[in-house]
Amino acid sequence: MCMIYHGFLPSAERLELEACVRRQREDHSIARRANAILLLDDGKSCQEIAKFLYLDDDTIRGCYKAYRDDGWDALALNGCKGGHSKMTHAQEAALCAWLEECFCRSTVEIRAHISAEFEREYSHSGCIKLLARLGFASRKPKPLPRVSSAGKQRDFIALHEKLMRELLAGKAVYFADAVHPEYQSKPTFGWVKAGSNPAVLSTPGRGRVNIYGAVNLETFDTLFVEPTTVDGGRAAQLLAEIEKRNPDKRVIHVIWDNAAYHKGSDVRAFLARTSCRIHLIQLPPYCPHLNPIEPLWAVLHQHVTHNRYYRSQKLFAKVILAFMRETIPREWKNFRDTVSDNFRVIKHENFRVLE
Repeated sequence: MCMIYHGFLPSAERLELEACVRRQREDHSIARRANAILLLDDGKSCQEIAKFLYLDDDTIRGCYKAYRDDGWDALALNGCKGGHSKMTHAQEAALCAWLEECFCRSTVEIRAHISAEFEREYSHSGCIKLLARLGFASRKPKPLPRVSSAGKQRDFIALHEKLMRELLAGKAVYFADAVHPEYQSKPTFGWVKAGSNPAVLSTPGRGRVNIYGAVNLETFDTLFVEPTTVDGGRAAQLLAEIEKRNPDKRVIHVIWDNAAYHKGSDVRAFLARTSCRIHLIQLPPYCPHLNPIEPLWAVLHQHVTHNRYYRSQKLFAKVILAFMRETIPREWKNFRDTVSDNFRVIKHENFRVLE
């Protein structure tokens, strides 16, 4: 056990610790650690300080050792949020303003800026704690597609709500779209024991399985066709399947996107029939978030393609079709919270768009 001699603090460090104790801005535990170091510097024993601060003497020795080895960063540790900053309020405000203007991908750039602008040195871990305390976190930007105006999105949401309010026994609403699962291993994150090396075998090819599907959110009726290619003819085939599935419905609203084949000659010919019961509604342009079948495709990927290896494309297609035919009807209650019409309006001004 090392001896602790009084007067070990340089005058500048002692002033900094005294300021920490007096200004009462820090977490209480940080102020107590600073107080313990000051009392040790005054010549008090660990036992005396422990009794005064209602701690044990091993804790006091630990504070001294941490301060001796790592200085202020160790003493100011404040859980996962970091602790007292070496910087003043004004410097922290200036740093926040700078961080909001730029998009730094690592602490290297941030630490260099702090060193150059404020003459303060931070370790990597100390910088992370400082950023967390200031309200910053590491985030990956989301791809933000072009979207229709907020007005068009609101108009569609209002139309959908009106359709659902007026839904009678003789009407139905389906959302339709195509998906093209790729025969390729798709590793995703998961929890494993530390030190293990999870891996997924890669597939030899990149063929696709085309699925053209539709879902009724009221009944969770999910139907699909398996075309070789997705075109106007297959779109008309899907509409025919929807009609066939609903012989008792006078009007069937089908909502889908603005793909060219959704407006082509095959679809127009199908709609021109005198017996046609399909009423098409186009989504606003660039608004896949307003089509609930999109999260259904995400559910399919989660259950069928992520972290899974299939020895052949034929088996891959078989499992996908089994999911569509068997799993969705059987488990649809478990999917309803994900596959829903809880729509929202997306506006670019709600995001910080990087340029």
